[in-house]
Amino acid sequence: MAAPHLDDDPNFHRAVVLVLEHADEGALGIVLNQPMQVLAEDALPEQLANVVSDGSAVHRGGPVQPGTVIVLADFADTATAGGITFDSVGILDPDAAEHQGTDGVRRARAFGGYSGWGGGQLEGEIDSDAWIDAAPIADDVFTDDPAGLWRTVLERVGGSYRLMATAPEDPLLN
Repeated sequence: MAAPHLDDDPNFHRAVVLVLEHADEGALGIVLNQPMQVLAEDALPEQLANVVSDGSAVHRGGPVQPGTVIVLADFADTATAGGITFDSVGILDPDAAEHQGTDGVRRARAFGGYSGWGGGQLEGEIDSDAWIDAAPIADDVFTDDPAGLWRTVLERVGGSYRLMATAPEDPLLN
């Protein structure tokens, strides 16, 4: 998740990012807590829109390739996932969804775009304390309170981060 000093970057203001892929060549992640004003049913092909909750917004996954849609799902059977990120949460393969159906999907959320880092870039940002590491849980991905997710995860991390979670968005208003 983004540390407070990233608040100047509108792409990562109090963002909670789930890293989907991390290799020597770079990293790819999805911002979990930035819903957009676009409904999944209006933006996705029918086979994907049907698996995302009715009335659910597409979330802004990041500034890279905003026209690309990634659907994360909570799988009852992880063998049907296009790739597992953690526990039973992974990427929904649109081709598999079209041909094999989505019966094994408990819940899903669509993300437009993603966040990307070149080789060594994310590690450098972590070393400069731009990111706070937190173990993800499925409810982070599918939260009903995206505006409160940053605080919720900080509180879960605990320690001095609990205090950070209570800070107002504008410390001058404190």
